[in-house]
Amino acid sequence: MEHSPPPFFNRGPAPLVRLAFFASLSLALLVLDARFRYTEGLRSVLALAVYPLQSLATVPAALADRVSGYFASQSQLREENAALRAKLLAASQAAQRYEAAQAETGQLRRLVGAAERLPLKATAAEILYNGRDPYSRKIVIDKGSRSGVRAGSPVVDENGVVGQVTRAHVLSSEVTLLTDKQQAIPVQVVRNGLRAVAFGAGSNGMLELRFVAANAEIQNGDKLVTSGIDGTYPPGLPVATVARIERDAAYAFARIVCQPAAGVENGGYVLVLDGEAKRLPYPEEASQERDKRSGKTRKPRRKDADAAQ
Repeated sequence: MEHSPPPFFNRGPAPLVRLAFFASLSLALLVLDARFRYTEGLRSVLALAVYPLQSLATVPAALADRVSGYFASQSQLREENAALRAKLLAASQAAQRYEAAQAETGQLRRLVGAAERLPLKATAAEILYNGRDPYSRKIVIDKGSRSGVRAGSPVVDENGVVGQVTRAHVLSSEVTLLTDKQQAIPVQVVRNGLRAVAFGAGSNGMLELRFVAANAEIQNGDKLVTSGIDGTYPPGLPVATVARIERDAAYAFARIVCQPAAGVENGGYVLVLDGEAKRLPYPEEASQERDKRSGKTRKPRRKDADAAQ
C-alpha cells in the first residue's frame, strides 16, 4: 500500500526549481556583498544577536583553561619558590663564608702588624681546638718544635698576651691561657709603674691582682703590661685592664679584678714569640762572661771550695 502526501503539500514549484532559485539567490547575494557590501548592516545585526550565544558557548573552554592555568601556575610557583630558597641558602652560606674570611683576613693583617712591631722573632699559628680538660683553660695550636716553638714561649695576639706554651710536640703545641688558675704573670701599671702579679681566675675569663695592698695607688681603667722581670715575657706587652677594685678595711690586701686585653677566648690565630734570646743574664753569669772575655779565671768562693772538698 502506497502512501502519498496530502494535496496541500503538493502545491508550489518542484524541489529542483526551488533548489535552483535559492542557489541563484545565494550567488546573487554573494556577488552583491562582494561588490557593493549591501549586507554589512545585516551582518552586524546578526553578529550582535548571536554574541551572547557565542560567549555562552566559550564559557566551558575558558573555565577549563583557567583551572588548568591555575594549577600550572601553582606548580610553577612552588618550583620557583624552592629554587629561590636554594639560591637564598647558597647566598647566605657564601655571605657567611665571606664574613668569616674577611674577619680572618683582618686578624691576620693585625697579627702581621703586631709581629712587625715586636722586637722578637714571632711565628704565626692557627688555633686548632680547645683543651680536653674542662677544668683548665688551654688551647692547641698547629705549630710545634719543628717550627721552632718551645715550652715556655709567650703567646700573643694583636691585642696583647694570650698565654704561654706549656707543652711542645713536633707538629702541635699546647698553650695555657692567662685565665687558667695555674698561670701567673708579672705586670706593671702603665700610669705609675706599680708592679704586681696577675693570676688567672678560671672559668670566668678574668684575671686577679693578688697580694696588692689595700691602699695601693691603683684605680679602675688602669692598663697593665708585662714587667719583664720573670724572664719569660718581654716587657711592655698589654695584659689587662683593671675592671673592679674591692677594698675592705678588715683585710690587708685589696681584691682587684682585671679584664684581659687579648682575645684569650676568641680569634683563630696567635703569635708565638721566640723566648730564647730575650732573657738577660744573671749577675754571676754576666761576670763569668766578662772574665772569659778578659782571659781571667774567677777564684771560687770559700763556700764553693769547702763544698768541693
